Amino acid sequence: MPDTGIGASVRRREDFRFITGRGRYVDDIDRPGQLHAVFVRSPVAHAKVASIDTAAAKQAPGVVAVFVGEDMAADNVGSLPCGWVVTDRNGDPHKAPPHWPLVRGRVRYVGDHVAVVIAETLAAARDAAELVEVDYQEQPAVVDLSAAGAGEQLHDEAPGNLCYDWELGDKAAVDAAFAQAAHVSKLDLVNNRLIPNAMEPRAAIGEYDPGTDNYTIYSTSQNPHLLRLILCAFVLNLPEHKVRVVAPDVGGGFGSKIYAYAEETVCTWASKRLNGKPVKWTAERTKSFLSDAHGRDHITQAELAMDAEGKFLALRVDTTANMGAYLSSFATSIPTYLYATLLAGQYATPAIYCNVKAYFTTTAPVDAYRGAGRPEATYVIERLVEVAARDLKMDPAELRRKNFIQPDQFPYQTPVALVYDIGDYEPSLDKALEMIRYGEFAQRRSQSEARGKLRGIGFSAYIEACGIAPSAVVGSLGAGVGLWELAQVRFNPTGSVSVFTGAHSHGQGHETTFAQLVSDQLGVPYEQIEIVHGDTGQIPMGMGTYGSRSLAVGGSAISKACDKIIEKGKKIAAHLMEASVDDVEFADGQFTVAGTDKSKGIGEVAFTAYVPHNYPEGVEPGLDETAFYDPLNFTYPSGVHIAEVEIDPDTGETEIVDWVAVDDFGKVLNPMIVEGQVHGGIAQGVGQALLENAVYDDSGQLVTGSYMDYTMPRADDLCEFRVGMTVSECTHNPLGVKGCGEAGAIAAPAAVMNAITDALGEEIDMPASREKVWRHAQARFKAAAE
Repeated sequence: MPDTGIGASVRRREDFRFITGRGRYVDDIDRPGQLHAVFVRSPVAHAKVASIDTAAAKQAPGVVAVFVGEDMAADNVGSLPCGWVVTDRNGDPHKAPPHWPLVRGRVRYVGDHVAVVIAETLAAARDAAELVEVDYQEQPAVVDLSAAGAGEQLHDEAPGNLCYDWELGDKAAVDAAFAQAAHVSKLDLVNNRLIPNAMEPRAAIGEYDPGTDNYTIYSTSQNPHLLRLILCAFVLNLPEHKVRVVAPDVGGGFGSKIYAYAEETVCTWASKRLNGKPVKWTAERTKSFLSDAHGRDHITQAELAMDAEGKFLALRVDTTANMGAYLSSFATSIPTYLYATLLAGQYATPAIYCNVKAYFTTTAPVDAYRGAGRPEATYVIERLVEVAARDLKMDPAELRRKNFIQPDQFPYQTPVALVYDIGDYEPSLDKALEMIRYGEFAQRRSQSEARGKLRGIGFSAYIEACGIAPSAVVGSLGAGVGLWELAQVRFNPTGSVSVFTGAHSHGQGHETTFAQLVSDQLGVPYEQIEIVHGDTGQIPMGMGTYGSRSLAVGGSAISKACDKIIEKGKKIAAHLMEASVDDVEFADGQFTVAGTDKSKGIGEVAFTAYVPHNYPEGVEPGLDETAFYDPLNFTYPSGVHIAEVEIDPDTGETEIVDWVAVDDFGKVLNPMIVEGQVHGGIAQGVGQALLENAVYDDSGQLVTGSYMDYTMPRADDLCEFRVGMTVSECTHNPLGVKGCGEAGAIAAPAAVMNAITDALGEEIDMPASREKVWRHAQARFKAAAE
């Protein structure tokens, strides 16, 4: 039989239903008697809503109801909350204006939810939505992030549109280091706004049962338990045991499906208003562009102080972050605790200080997007290190090597709060240099120049923090939830196993990798293991999937539950074999008595547990164990990505001609799935570097509101990525694993932009569009000619 345990490249078993069109997504679900919802969205960025006339819409054919914010207010529906309180440097909590599911008195971005039309058919709802007349009294938009503090006041609760003014690090130590530095390198940069584009748009069905007073919500959620908690405790004020959230197959998330949005809130509330009629909503792609939470959007000034030999002395970072019109569920934490705490990177920089000012603007809310703060931090560090290498005329690889944290320094306390448990960075750099044939780069550059092309090479030595933890620490920093995970492992009497996990799969391959883990640990055939997720009615509790936490946190919980299964199984097996429990050993699915040929298979033990005719006294029947796992620390994947590009100065076209990625993810469970995750992340990072950019005009209209204007990467924008791995196993989880889902997106932007600026010989901001690259290339040739 083929190997299906830890370390085997098992093909994803869930892919059969996806590839053959047999997946079951929210939009595939139709409930008896369901109605359809269409939202009336603001066409202007900022306005007082003088009146909403719904009379014509209510009279339209097939319309059942039209609701506005005042209807929800009458039922005491609350504001959509932000779940992480950031305390600014003055000791005050961040400013938290209300975010009503349907607006009350004012709209603050194009796409804001003004009203909802509910009808018997989707077509009828769409037609009637056109009949809702809204009197908008327009106000000035606030779009320019750099001037947001002086813009029109958006919320009474946030003077100067400031959400918080936050800091981390020792400012005095940094100032002192800069005062004695031999060299200072500086860089101003923009981390451009991105619009998530999962394959499956968001969707929701809210269904109320008048007979039981229960609610069922079908949602494209990355964490159904958290959605239930937010809606019950903060928004709809419902008893949590009366609400079931089902997230079936979900076609990608990348962070944008973590949050509680207006749509599932309104559909759930409206179903009760309509006496139990299910209310269904599915996003159109253009509406997703407008109102799904966006990502990134920073303006940063960074400075690096060094001694005469190029050793890093201090880093100073000043960042302005965009929150958008309202606070999304975890928006406040992204430019703070998930950003500034990673500014040490892989380097032993003695002193670091970061100041972050976050502002409200008349744009879509901004929250976590693949990497969530870590790509922004890596971009700052790795772009600045590259600038420093050019300033010092040092080889960029050797400048990095000179400043790496050394293996004997672990565990390493960074100047920005985090403690790295383990790492070994030079092997990844050495392997990447070998794979890219770095010593031959000058020759390849000369060959490109002979063909009239510009060639550049760019490094990105990244580190990320995955599996945010422990709960006590994040709680002290303002998180509103614990960040543990739960697993239940249940043997069935015939020997098959059901695993219930609070982690949620939306493309990661959990049904394969978690089954591999259980098969390896319990010795049960891989085919006999079922993975159940995404349903609060079946899983007692869980915290979902984001931040590359699935295996490190969710898998560790599964492993601990398996440990409990084995310990109970030893007691049953000892009784069956008339041996002492202390003499029973377990391996490869067999309980054996040490030093004898006595053994019992785990399947026989499971059957005995459910048919306990011959059973140890005091042991409960059944073989079903639950475990919670709360990590002791983050995990810290790291690695080195090197991109090589060739630029045509006549057209501005940038071709990625080679890419190597050497990552340290700790112990790897399924190398094929890990490599796929790396490839996908790199593609998204390349998209940010070269193509993607969310742009609003001065009036607050989203200029890039469709695929015609928002340029997603395609296959011909990429090259064949070559992937290598090194291993330093995590020291504090039972599996020795780290995380892999975000690495490519974290490393890629800096690698691409460092390669482009190396080719051009000057700085350029993302996205490096053809026009922008062409202008810089032409300016270079003109300067050379002069």
